[in-house]
Amino acid sequence: MEKSLCTLAAVIFLGVFSAGAGALINDATTESYSLFNNTATTATVKWTQPVTVDQDQSTELPAPTTAETKLSTTTVRDEQLDTKRTKQDSEEENSSKKEEDNKKKDEKTELDCPPLGLESLRVDDNQIQASSYLRTGLGPHRGRLNIQSGIEDGDLYDGAWCAEYKDQHQWLEVDAIHQTLFTGVILQGRNSIWSWDWVETYKVQLSNDSVNWAPCMNGTKEMIFKGNQNPETPVLGLLPVPTVARFIRINPQTWYTNGTICLRAEILGCRVDDPNDAYASEQGSKDGLDFRHHNYTEMRKLMKSVTEECPDITRIYTIGKSYMGLKLYVMEISDNPGKHELGEPEFRYVAGMHGNEALGRELVLNLMQYLCKEYKKGNQRVVRLVTETRIHLLPSMNPDGYEEAYVKGSELAGWADGRYSFEGIDLNHNFPDLNNIMWNAQEKAGDASKVPNHYIPIPEYYTKEDATVAPETRAVINWMQDIPFVLSANLHGGELVVTYPYDCTRDWAPQEDTPTADNAFFRWLATVYASTNLVMANPDRRICHYEDFQSHNNIINGGAWHTVPGSMNDFSYLHTNCFEVTVELSCDKFPHASELPIEWENNKESLLVYMEQVHRGIKGVVRDKLTKKGIPDAIIKVEDHDHDIRSGQPVDFMA
Repeated sequence: MEKSLCTLAAVIFLGVFSAGAGALINDATTESYSLFNNTATTATVKWTQPVTVDQDQSTELPAPTTAETKLSTTTVRDEQLDTKRTKQDSEEENSSKKEEDNKKKDEKTELDCPPLGLESLRVDDNQIQASSYLRTGLGPHRGRLNIQSGIEDGDLYDGAWCAEYKDQHQWLEVDAIHQTLFTGVILQGRNSIWSWDWVETYKVQLSNDSVNWAPCMNGTKEMIFKGNQNPETPVLGLLPVPTVARFIRINPQTWYTNGTICLRAEILGCRVDDPNDAYASEQGSKDGLDFRHHNYTEMRKLMKSVTEECPDITRIYTIGKSYMGLKLYVMEISDNPGKHELGEPEFRYVAGMHGNEALGRELVLNLMQYLCKEYKKGNQRVVRLVTETRIHLLPSMNPDGYEEAYVKGSELAGWADGRYSFEGIDLNHNFPDLNNIMWNAQEKAGDASKVPNHYIPIPEYYTKEDATVAPETRAVINWMQDIPFVLSANLHGGELVVTYPYDCTRDWAPQEDTPTADNAFFRWLATVYASTNLVMANPDRRICHYEDFQSHNNIINGGAWHTVPGSMNDFSYLHTNCFEVTVELSCDKFPHASELPIEWENNKESLLVYMEQVHRGIKGVVRDKLTKKGIPDAIIKVEDHDHDIRSGQPVDFMA
């Protein structure tokens, strides 16, 4: 390993409501709702009205230089956050609070009721019906918020529900299965690189039986909701009076002039609490963790609380700052925090590379809490992990992007808001492209064995001050160089699959299986996570968007999916001794807070068992035969294996 002597080859609304089949009545004056059944039994609850939301590189391998060895940024040794509250931290928190107080209008939107789950797939395809549809690929089952289409229009996986006819009698209907307090609708247009289609205004109707429908009224008039002005920006429409029903319809009234009726939607609603309802019990978690979305300030508080609860096994340190000055915090969990121990492998999880892929951030924060609590309880599996492994957890690599997405909230951030850094850089394309440097050098040499296949130095162009390199990327690279990591995973969202290197294809092919010399082991690592993830391992699960990864057992070579030059996975493998995969955690990039307990249970075993793989393989010490002293930077070769590794430094160090 590089610099290591270790090697690795809904809210549940209070009250009970009668489930009748009669008419729905809205009383705008009293702001209450009633549902009458055939025996005239009535259940009424006062409702507080929701707040309205406005609407040319060398083919030769370069020799290492000082600049290549260390990029210009804050290193992991520069700043440490003690468990005690320091003056600097206190001032930063006070500053954050003042900013929050001065920016009330920019606070994230709080929705009174959670989404039913069109985007997260909790709502099944057979619960969504439509008046008509253009073809199967534009059927009602495709009318889900943020669903993505394939490259080609006209296949089975297009990017919206589109009506066959262009008139005001078209509708998309959702069956909530049980009695639900509907509070709002979120709409998008069609996802397509070829077509522009969206709904500009619409009506809403509700029903208990899907036969008799009552329009959503605004006083004495039928409510007309404002829809979209572009295909991607989600628009929230709140019902003037939240109403209990089972079915809801979206009835488009006007649409983009040069387009047709197409939409993607999410429905907001609180399930009515009925103890006799077979659907009433929701799957959750008994681990008692802090299941909510944490902005920068709240993330700091949570991490500090964990160190206060488990000071003997935790330490917080920073590896640098974002473009906007937010610190990149890492929590270390180990029986000897701050110390690299001979023979004890270093592991890392990285989340939030794309700021709007929020689930990984929360899972890493949950993992911190879980390891602390279970260690204190004496859970032998956790105790073994903590005492035999040095674990590093980076919950937010792109805090600037996350803050942007957080303000808009899980449903309104859309598919891309917050994905990039503040400078507009995709951090997963921002690492040095070492793949093509290596491949070009091999072609020029004519004999691949004469070209280094590991620890490829960073090219000089990349280290220049005017290089397009995000400070977040520089910080992570220095972190990788400072600590001899053995195994890692970076957590993403928007799909359900685990990808492994190489991510970049040869000759810039858009899609091509591009295996490493360690392909079999990478496939093992990916399978370990995918086979223990409760959703990925479910043979009956629906595909997220347009690719069926189940046919690949939910793992795929990164280049076979789509080429990504400059990925963190490839850089980690070619520049360090660390093996790394990417985990796409969920169809929904930014799940609602109500779904976080379920997502933790889906991923808990996967997170633990993947960490345990850091102990798989051969490890030992490279010593001088006579002096018995450790030999640093010794190249270790395995016969007939085209990826070497290096021994590390025979000294302990603080991160």
